[in-house]
Amino acid sequence: MVTFEEFAGLALALPQAHERITWGSEHTFRVGEKIFAMGAPESASVSLKASLEDQSELLAADPETFSVAPYVGRFGWVRVALATADAGELGELLTEAWRRTAPKRLVKAYDTAPGETGGAQVGDVQKRQRRA
Repeated sequence: MVTFEEFAGLALALPQAHERITWGSEHTFRVGEKIFAMGAPESASVSLKASLEDQSELLAADPETFSVAPYVGRFGWVRVALATADAGELGELLTEAWRRTAPKRLVKAYDTAPGETGGAQVGDVQKRQRRA
């Protein structure tokens, strides 16, 4: 299980990611002006940008956790049920969503950063929150 706060922390841990509240209470997570993830604190699910191929694979592998996101699902977006989501997998999926959206130069800088593990992790976010 992943909370919305953990999800938001994972998204905001990615380089140049920021949050904007739109459409009422929907939190959109962006790099530049482009959205790579979204959800609302009162919702039991969030949505992530993915390819149609990844969407199909995720739905087949775990239909309890993954479904086609409303409105944007035809573009590959995936809805993730937070109650059954694995934090590590969600961190990897968020990183991939960010990669699909971020400028190539930013992705390249992220990939070449020393000590980069290739995905946001809940433990990393919790450590940052404790230091703050």
